[in-house]
Amino acid sequence: MNSIKILAIESSCDDTSAAILEDGKILSNCIASQTIHKEYGGVVPEVASRAHQANIVPVVEMALRKANIDKKELSAIAFTRGPGLMGSLLVGVSFAKALALSFDIPMVEVNHIQAHILAHFIDDPHPPFPFLCLTVSGGHTQIVLVNNYLEMKIIGTTIDDAAGEAFDKTGKLLGLDYPAGPIIDKLAKRGNAIFEFTEPSIPNLDFSFSGLKTNILRFLQKNIQQNPQFIKENLSDICASVQERIVSILMNKITKASQQTGINNIAIAGGVSANSGLRMALKEKGDTIGWQVFIPKFEYCTDNAAMIAMTAYYKFLNEDFVGQEITPLARYNF
Repeated sequence: MNSIKILAIESSCDDTSAAILEDGKILSNCIASQTIHKEYGGVVPEVASRAHQANIVPVVEMALRKANIDKKELSAIAFTRGPGLMGSLLVGVSFAKALALSFDIPMVEVNHIQAHILAHFIDDPHPPFPFLCLTVSGGHTQIVLVNNYLEMKIIGTTIDDAAGEAFDKTGKLLGLDYPAGPIIDKLAKRGNAIFEFTEPSIPNLDFSFSGLKTNILRFLQKNIQQNPQFIKENLSDICASVQERIVSILMNKITKASQQTGINNIAIAGGVSANSGLRMALKEKGDTIGWQVFIPKFEYCTDNAAMIAMTAYYKFLNEDFVGQEITPLARYNF
């Protein structure tokens, strides 16, 4: 049997990424990031899609070169279908369709959030099935019950804003650069969580961060009115306090999910899974109550094509292919 070689493309937001997988092993994972969005304090969709158009060919060529694979050897082309920014997704999907058509090979469409979860299977150790995965990013906050590689069920989700957005919006209020999450994480290590912020009372396993964002805004407005230098004088402590509250919200919900399902295999995924406070809290909780905890490498937390390739590999084995009529989906539930 010939080896399975897959080229995967990720273009859901502002990072253009391409990866090569052979028989379940990642041979290369290349990413072109867009720093221009810092100037705007957030990702500008039109700017992002134009940058993808400029980056996608050199990134794919780099991935093939690093993997020492010729395009003619490819078994399939995989791509992120969604969720994400429509213009950005369109670049990746269109490129994948053209390449698959030119080489007459099948295509595999991938859900971006499922791919974040299956990033755990790029390297050892792999979480055993079933496991719970807390997927946390700028656009999503979910608890997913993972029964096998392709069978997943969302058992908790945000009813408004995502945890990553709460970090970024807080950063904007504090005058920090975008993306603010990593900056808040860094500053939090220097401070103490001495300020109290709201933990919303949301039923079941769902999340809400809109109230917390409002609480932070009003807290800052009140204290700045009394002392215009409040943020400057207390920046590290504010960051530590905000981070502790966001992490506690996440940890309380995943703990509740574990209690309800009886599942003690716990994983995290998505961009916010790179947060040191969350990673530490998860490890400490696991040691305390006996969870088996799985935390991805930093390089597989943020958007990358390796996770797209890994998901596509299992779909390829299942012969789950799509045709040229496929279109991107800005909103894509599984």
